Amino acid sequence: MGQAVIGLGLAVAAVLTATVAHATVFHAKDEALALAFPGSDRVEERPFILTDEQKAAVEKRAHAPLESQLWTVYVGWRGDALLGYAVIDTHTVRTLPETAMVVLSPSGDVRRVEILAFYEPPEYTPPERWTRQFDGRHLDDDLKLGAGVQGITGATLSATALTAGVRRVLALYAVLTEQGLLRSK
Repeated sequence: MGQAVIGLGLAVAAVLTATVAHATVFHAKDEALALAFPGSDRVEERPFILTDEQKAAVEKRAHAPLESQLWTVYVGWRGDALLGYAVIDTHTVRTLPETAMVVLSPSGDVRRVEILAFYEPPEYTPPERWTRQFDGRHLDDDLKLGAGVQGITGATLSATALTAGVRRVLALYAVLTEQGLLRSK
């Protein structure tokens, strides 16, 4: 019995080690925010705990579920000039998480999408060339796979998950802005 438990423990450790071996962290939060707001002299963190109504409104617009009602919007500034907003979204791709940062212009269009961490096998990581198709986009019915967003051959789940993440961030921005919660301070 004791050897069976040890054997099971070793098998679990091997699986966990294999899973962690796939993990790739591309940027820490501070590095990501420097990419989001080059030349900024300050970045404000604005935490939001969404009400049930706000959560429902974001999910309806995004056509994607929210796993949390707690969100942080990062606001970049250079002097008195608003550089834009960034939101970090962590979501499940297939069975493991991906963390992406969506950077928005002051008017709410996507400025860039940056993958910060990816725990699925590396061959499923969306390439930067693919993420650039979100640049300049806003939330509309065309912002979905098969419409205005091209898929990734062999990585459909990655493309679907990241597209949903971008839609969530754009919907969050819309709801918070309409409610006057993202006004310049």
